[in-house]
Amino acid sequence: MNESQAYQYFVLRAQNIALSHGYEIVNWEETFNTFGNKLSRKTVVHNWLGGGVAQQVVASGLRCIVSNQDKWYLHYLDTTWQVFYMNEPLTNITNSKQQKLVIGGEVCMWGEYIDGSDIEQTIWPRAAAAAERLWTPYDKLAKDASEVTGRLAHFRCLLNQRGVAAAPLSGPGRVAPFEPGSCYVQ
Repeated sequence: MNESQAYQYFVLRAQNIALSHGYEIVNWEETFNTFGNKLSRKTVVHNWLGGGVAQQVVASGLRCIVSNQDKWYLHYLDTTWQVFYMNEPLTNITNSKQQKLVIGGEVCMWGEYIDGSDIEQTIWPRAAAAAERLWTPYDKLAKDASEVTGRLAHFRCLLNQRGVAAAPLSGPGRVAPFEPGSCYVQ
């Protein structure tokens, strides 16, 4: 047995054990890319590496969580809240039955890129932009991210008032305000 075969054996065996106890199974997309046709039909595939995978996952009949690294990775500090908001998890998924197989999204913050001194301003308010994007019905979404600036600025102020060091909206993650003043203006 080589490494690839051992990995496949481990994943499929772990799936069977989890299913036998009534658990839901979520696998990273590598399992789908490598041996997707052997995964349990109950598998949820977590798409994180690249575009186009979510489309392939749902076309195969599996459910998918989208957290594409080019749009929803919080440690990419140059990715603005506008990019988080405008990211479309259903890109190229036009079939309504397949769209329902995209069960959600996730922004990711990897621990090796932060510590206790910068986690809050790295995450907020960009995670809130993605959350609004995911929770808002498609027909009610702002077509231009600037339409949600006021709500996110207000949310940032609420976080700051509660002691959460949320970053200003005006720059990338983990950036100090340009000047002192209202949390709305920064």
